[in-house]
Amino acid sequence: MLDSGYTHLCTFDVLEENIPRRFEVEGVAVTLVLTEQQVFAIHDTCSHSAVSLSEGEVDDCSIECWLHASRFDLRTGKPLDPPATRPVPVYPVRIDDGNVYVRVTGEG
Repeated sequence: MLDSGYTHLCTFDVLEENIPRRFEVEGVAVTLVLTEQQVFAIHDTCSHSAVSLSEGEVDDCSIECWLHASRFDLRTGKPLDPPATRPVPVYPVRIDDGNVYVRVTGEG
């Protein structure tokens, strides 16, 4: 049994390497990314402009906002390129018995 607060999003086998997928968790838009053999969950909205990060490209454990090309580290949410200067929230992920769970905290 997982810690309370985790929400089931999908089965692991539906995730594709470097292809972001958007989910709604407790009213929060979350982008889930499988990259470098890890699964990351990051808030779906760019901190610079209200644009969905799930529509961006993934490369080197980062996701790029398609509108202004700011990249965000999937591990920390910190911006790697301007014009974004504020980080976006990242969320804990658990894989259990082939299922992916995310715990959305009060951020975002």
